[in-house]
Amino acid sequence: MHQDEIKAIFDQQAAGYDTQWAKTAAIRNCLYFLLESQFVSLPANARILCVGAGTGTEIAHLAQQHPGWCFTAVEPSGPMLAVCRQRAEAEGFAGRCHFHEGYLDALPATETHDAATCFLVSQFILDLQARADFFHGIASRLKPGGLLASSDLAADVNSAEYEVLLRAWMTMMAGADIQPEAMERMRKAYANDVAVLPPEQIASIIKAGGFELPVQFFQAGLIHGWVSKKT
Repeated sequence: MHQDEIKAIFDQQAAGYDTQWAKTAAIRNCLYFLLESQFVSLPANARILCVGAGTGTEIAHLAQQHPGWCFTAVEPSGPMLAVCRQRAEAEGFAGRCHFHEGYLDALPATETHDAATCFLVSQFILDLQARADFFHGIASRLKPGGLLASSDLAADVNSAEYEVLLRAWMTMMAGADIQPEAMERMRKAYANDVAVLPPEQIASIIKAGGFELPVQFFQAGLIHGWVSKKT
């Protein structure tokens, strides 16, 4: 699936996106809870780059916890970014945000950031070199030693373990009231449009993008999270 087709899907889902995934919020909240311990060393006036900011959930969490932090929200879907902006305005941190509608490569690299988040984004880049280049684009916008917290779907899809994990994952989605057509779309996407790779391979791709050896700090089902430092 081309990136513009993926963008179109998120455009269509934006208005109801948070409601659709509300019953899986425990996964997201656990990720954010563990993220705090990874970002504890950041300065009180840190600048955070959020790549694939979506509806702004991680920005809202970090903005509430750290009133001195500023954020660059990068999101190619205009409707998703509009929800992110509305959230920021409603919760009072819009003045600490720069909203960039577009892909990361269109964001000027003139200002560097102390850290970045990139949650469930790189998995849509099927070409391995392009995926490493994507992480390099993040690294180029970080200060020396800047931190990256990233997450993606990860598994060895050729293993027997994957079938067990996938079955449990889909059962969890069904219990969260994800509509059958959406679940079938996910099944097809995991097979054709999402680069679900073994965790160690994703770590190698992040490293090739200009980061020190990534350390996995989170896993919930198929979602794995890493923290790494710009080399």
